[in-house]
Amino acid sequence: MSFTIDCYDYMLPKHLIAQDATIQRDQSRLLVYNRTTETISHSTFNRLTDNLFPNDVLVINNTRVIPARLLGKKETGGKIEVFILDYTTAINQSKKSGIIQCSCMIRSSKAPKPGTTIYFSNNDQAIVMTRPINGKCDVQFFCKTDFLTFLNTVGQIPLPPYIQRQPHDSDKTRYQTIYAKNKGAVAAPTAGLHFTEALFKKLEKKGIQIVEVTLHVGYGTFMPVRVTNIREHVMHSEYLEISAQTAKIIQTAQKKGHRIVAVGTTTVRTLEYVFQQKAKIDAFKGYCDLFIYPGFSFQVVDSMITNFHLPQSTLMMMIAAFAGREQIMNVYQTAIQKDYRFFSYGDAMMIV
Repeated sequence: MSFTIDCYDYMLPKHLIAQDATIQRDQSRLLVYNRTTETISHSTFNRLTDNLFPNDVLVINNTRVIPARLLGKKETGGKIEVFILDYTTAINQSKKSGIIQCSCMIRSSKAPKPGTTIYFSNNDQAIVMTRPINGKCDVQFFCKTDFLTFLNTVGQIPLPPYIQRQPHDSDKTRYQTIYAKNKGAVAAPTAGLHFTEALFKKLEKKGIQIVEVTLHVGYGTFMPVRVTNIREHVMHSEYLEISAQTAKIIQTAQKKGHRIVAVGTTTVRTLEYVFQQKAKIDAFKGYCDLFIYPGFSFQVVDSMITNFHLPQSTLMMMIAAFAGREQIMNVYQTAIQKDYRFFSYGDAMMIV
């Protein structure tokens, strides 16, 4: 097994990091890798049905990205950025009071001390409650409105750091899937960004079942693996839900031998984690901290749709576990040679 972080590294030309979404969602390119034949084919996402069978179950993550990036100023006038980490706790507190305390990431030229006041553009304020450790601390917000209204007024869509531009108005829709509805993510489940209503109609016409799960993507998706031995890495927990209806459809499909096709690594983690907990796919609400790396035994997912991921990331390790490390590294080299666009706003791949 390859447990060393360097085994998941690759060189990516900077110009292949997608800075903007495609003009049309389903016009992105699609690389298809067949694990059985170890062959690669090239297509476009609007032809996804070519690689799906009637009675396949397509599982999507319906989480919705919140405007978690807040820009404020300290009493000195210095700029400070606050990134909401624990939205679920904050929103639950918001229902009871106008004072909310939750975990945040802080960025400023100098680490703020506990007691530092942060001023926002709408005149709401926050106070740093604990000493930042690796940029993370507790922040207490004093909101005149409910917390979500505050975020919608002050916050920005938290684009990943490798998108090196300021957010556009278009990001408010393009950095969401068209089926996003359950608020709570701080990053989009990007494999789902390629879907359109027209494509969903094609899928339904072919007899493909579509079901939803929820996993609120957390800040941990941006966090690099900082250990040499990947088995020592600790995943951040993320909230997930699977309904009884979704669970029943997946169970029935498995019994009949139909494929379970996961849209995105977040969906893969959701399904495999719940199976670990319940020994089957069942209704579930809770927190997931599953780290999937080579050696993992997949029990639910038969095929995966995903984007191209950062070097040395936990997502690279997951797809290496699914398709083989050497095979995936070769696939990535092909994608680079063919000028595929990488990361959140980039192209897609399907592993069958």
